Amino acid sequence: MALVTLKPYKEPELYLECNNISPDAFAGKTAAEISELEVREGKTRVRLGDYFEVSGKPGDTAEQTEIHIAGDCSRIKYLGTKMTAGSIKVDGNADMYVGGWMKGGKIHVTGNVHSFCGIAMEGGEITVDGNAENYVGSAYRGDWRGMRGGTIRIRGNAGNDIGTFMLGGTIIIEKNAFIHVSTHAEGGCVVIKGDVEGRVGGQMVKGDIYVLGKIQYMLPGFKKIATVEKEIDGVSARFNHYIGDLGERHPRSKGKEIYANLFVMAS
Repeated sequence: MALVTLKPYKEPELYLECNNISPDAFAGKTAAEISELEVREGKTRVRLGDYFEVSGKPGDTAEQTEIHIAGDCSRIKYLGTKMTAGSIKVDGNADMYVGGWMKGGKIHVTGNVHSFCGIAMEGGEITVDGNAENYVGSAYRGDWRGMRGGTIRIRGNAGNDIGTFMLGGTIIIEKNAFIHVSTHAEGGCVVIKGDVEGRVGGQMVKGDIYVLGKIQYMLPGFKKIATVEKEIDGVSARFNHYIGDLGERHPRSKGKEIYANLFVMAS
C-alpha cells in the first residue's frame, strides 16, 4: 500500500466538507495535486492544502492507496464518501457522514464519530474505537434505502436510529445503544452487546437483531417463540427468540410468512 499522510494545521471556522478525502480521489496524483483538491467551508470553495499538510504518494489505484490523517477531524465531514477501495485511518474524532455511501475499503477512526456514520453503505468496513452518535448505517433522510452491505463496528456506545431502513450488512455496537434499532428494516443484522432503552425493531419486516444486554421497554409487536443457543460475534449464549414486527405485512415463502428475528440474551 502506498501511503499519503494528512496533517491538520489549521482549524476551519465552519465545518469543512471533505468529500475528496478518499483513496479514489487521491489515486494517481502527486502530493501537490492532492493539496489542490477542492473542499468546502460553508459555501466557500477552498483547497485541501489550506487546512492539511500533505506528504507521501498514493498508489495508481484506490486499492493501492492508504490515507493516514495524523490529527483530530472533529470539524471534518464526509471522510471516505463513496470510496470503493483502499483505507483511511483517523487519529482522533471525526464529524458526520464518515463512510457515507461507501462501496469498499476500510476506515478506522480511533476516537468518536458524529451522526450518519456509514449512511447508505454498500460494502467495506468501518471501525470506530470510541462512540457514535445517531443514524449509524441508516438511510439518508427521506430515502428508504439504508445500509445494504459491509460491516460497521462501534467499540463504544451509540445513539438512536441505528440501521433505519437497513437492507443488508452488519452493524455491531459493543456497548449500549439508545432507542430505535432497525426501524423499517428489510434485512441485515444489528448486534448490540450492551443494553438498549427501547423501540427495537419497530416496523421491521426482515433481518436479525441480537441484544446481549437488556431491552428496557420491549415493543408489543414482537412475540417470543423459543429459547435457543446461538453464537454471534464470538459470543455463545442462550437467547430468547422473538419474531416480529407482527403489526407489519411480511413476505411469504412457500406459503409461510417471513418475520424479522430478535434475539435477546436469556437471563
